[in-house]
Amino acid sequence: MKPSLLRHGLNLWPPFLFSGVHVRDISDGYRHAHVELRMRPWNRNYVGTHFGGSLFAMTDPFWMLLVMQSLGRDYIVWDQAGTIEFVKPGRGTVHAHFAVDDAVLDELRDTTATGDKALRWFDTHITDKAGEVVARVRKQLYVRRKRRTLADD
Repeated sequence: MKPSLLRHGLNLWPPFLFSGVHVRDISDGYRHAHVELRMRPWNRNYVGTHFGGSLFAMTDPFWMLLVMQSLGRDYIVWDQAGTIEFVKPGRGTVHAHFAVDDAVLDELRDTTATGDKALRWFDTHITDKAGEVVARVRKQLYVRRKRRTLADD
């Protein structure tokens, strides 16, 4: 799937559309993504800041999508675990950037070459307009090469 088509689809996906999450960019090679969460009356909490769940949701699928698309169809990629640390109240539009480099992909390929699984953590900082960290999100991915069957031959 072309990254631009995925970006448009995610922006129309109801959980993102109605929570204020907007995918600004997914690079052609699926190596980078930029996501923002816009403050709306329906996505702020009682004290006027972003809901913690919305902050986590804005980061949720991106490491999996980028790694899955970068490694290709011979791999299984799943979210295994996730954590969020709230650093300061999030107000206004907040941003998250994701970047997968060749060294990480090579590490995952090497670890899974013999059929073993790889569990790897990826870190994301959610930042405000001033570039200050609002939250730190960690996602752990499960990666494994698909097993070949007789039907594959």
